[in-house]
Amino acid sequence: MLTSSTFSDRLLAWYDQHGRKDLPWQQNASAYHIWLSEVMLQQTQVATVIPYYQRFIEKFPHIDALADAHVDDVLSLWSGLGYYARGRNLHKAAIQMQQQHNSQVPEDFQSLLHLPGIGRSTAGAIMALAFHQRFPILDGNVKRVLARYDASNIWPGEKHAETAMWQRAEELLPSTRIANYIQAQMDLGATLCTRSRPDCQRCPLITDCQAYASGDPTLFPVRKTKKQQPVRQTNWYIYIHQDNHILLEQRPQSGIWGGLWSFPEAAAQVADNILPVKNAVFQSSMPEIKHVFSHFKLTIHPHIFTADPINIVAENNQHIWVKIDKALTLGLPAPVKQLIEFLSSTERML
Repeated sequence: MLTSSTFSDRLLAWYDQHGRKDLPWQQNASAYHIWLSEVMLQQTQVATVIPYYQRFIEKFPHIDALADAHVDDVLSLWSGLGYYARGRNLHKAAIQMQQQHNSQVPEDFQSLLHLPGIGRSTAGAIMALAFHQRFPILDGNVKRVLARYDASNIWPGEKHAETAMWQRAEELLPSTRIANYIQAQMDLGATLCTRSRPDCQRCPLITDCQAYASGDPTLFPVRKTKKQQPVRQTNWYIYIHQDNHILLEQRPQSGIWGGLWSFPEAAAQVADNILPVKNAVFQSSMPEIKHVFSHFKLTIHPHIFTADPINIVAENNQHIWVKIDKALTLGLPAPVKQLIEFLSSTERML
């Protein structure tokens, strides 16, 4: 088994030759850029994040711009990236930085942990990458690298396994070049030590990797036994009235798609007398839409109605009538955005 210094030396030598050094947040990097990218990269691959990051930086080039924005504008740019609580927490954290940290990303670990949306691994990444402080991280890529290197036979999500892995990650930290080392760990997991097709022959740790020695590194990390995902059903009611206006409602801040704008919905067909638009005229049902979340599958049944302006609901804090072109600028869940784009492109709007 490699010593800690040899482990980091091999990883850094590999990084110098093969590591990623041209990512957008690495160019003229600031703590703000690194914080933003690390939040976006939670549960999301680099290739997906890049265009969102670039649009975000263009719209919100610094913390004050983000803090001063309306949360709907933030969620609009976040639309399609998923895990929308990250967008809301990003906005809340920017406001907190503006009010408590002179519009700067705080440079100490505990202050970072007190910001919304920042846990131990994200805080460690910011400390290492932005401030060159000696802190470990444990994102999905790093967990996979360490679990395979030690051939850990415990699912990393177990509390005691996670505690042991944090200790292991800290033991392996080098005394210098901490930012490069942390980036090297992430790069190795993202490019060579991938989940299903690891490229072991090019890995700098191959000679001491216990998972490779076992003959099948894809067996590590040990997977949690998967339960069958439940399937939920919902109906979306698409109300249209004159001049191509549609009715949208804002979802609760908690739960799926929190704070985003969607169509009125009900879990089952509902009676006319409790529909949000009275005396709406049913036009047609559209093909069902299937959407997969991390913990369940959702089948959506969209139904189109026309609405007489006399019977429309008044706008309030939860409902708005909005023209279709304006609707596409709001924060929308991906299926809602796709459905509105489809209606517009096929001239289904009245």
